[in-house]
Amino acid sequence: MSLSTEQMVLVEQRLSNEKKSIGMVYLLWLFLGVLGIHRFYLGKTRSAVGMLVLTILGGFTLMVSIGAFLLIGLGIWLLVDAFLIPGMIKADSQAKRAMIANEVNIMANSKFT
Repeated sequence: MSLSTEQMVLVEQRLSNEKKSIGMVYLLWLFLGVLGIHRFYLGKTRSAVGMLVLTILGGFTLMVSIGAFLLIGLGIWLLVDAFLIPGMIKADSQAKRAMIANEVNIMANSKFT
């Protein structure tokens, strides 16, 4: 799939409109990270639900010792996420770029047939 310069510009323009903001992700991570909201924003639904479940289970079982371990695990996960966020945004942008390029290519091919 080779795109013309005009098509590549179109892809990059659409990508700049649709890509995730690193500032927004870090704000979500900082204020709502324990709920996994930053992962929902990035489209990582399964792991976001996992974080949410850990938070809920950890909160409910905090009176017994297992809750503390769950919340400590969640804290470690959040700390690791702080370093993984740039890579997750880059992967999301690359996937969107490929999807948009495919759409532009299909539209260009359908005009000529």
